[in-house]
Amino acid sequence: MEDHGQVSRSEPKASEDHKAPVLRRLLDARPDAVSSTHAKLGDATAVIREFYLLDVMRFLRDDPALAFDMLSDVCAVDYLPRVPRFEVVYHLYSVAKNHRLRVKVLVEEDTSVPSVVELWASANWMEREVWDLYGIRFEGHPDLRRILLYDEFEGHPLRKDYPKERRQPLVGPRN
Repeated sequence: MEDHGQVSRSEPKASEDHKAPVLRRLLDARPDAVSSTHAKLGDATAVIREFYLLDVMRFLRDDPALAFDMLSDVCAVDYLPRVPRFEVVYHLYSVAKNHRLRVKVLVEEDTSVPSVVELWASANWMEREVWDLYGIRFEGHPDLRRILLYDEFEGHPLRKDYPKERRQPLVGPRN
């Protein structure tokens, strides 16, 4: 059961069960950037402080021992009323090493996250999807605009406070 209350931004902590080599390597190299980790049943997760996101992601991609050459997914979770409200979640995979890592960044409402498009081109559309559905901005994104919904759509429908009865403006056919 996950606690959805106030999240602490204190010293890095690693759960007792974290035996994943990828987490040990990350904690050894960038302890200042990691706020927490956990690994259960082969599921390795690191929560990164937002300020360090690009540096950590570059390290995860370029370090020969880790070699995370594939960004499988970028998604978000809305934990309203928790502060910070959102988590942006990155799923990384190393083809050469055959290991995975989930990287999370805690994001407050009306705060942007650095774009990782410069590291993985596949992030382009994934970050646009997160922007479209949650309203989380990615600073430095080359083309941050709606990807699933039409331009006139008002709001971001996967936010927990989005009114399900909300009516949207009608849009005629485009020529």
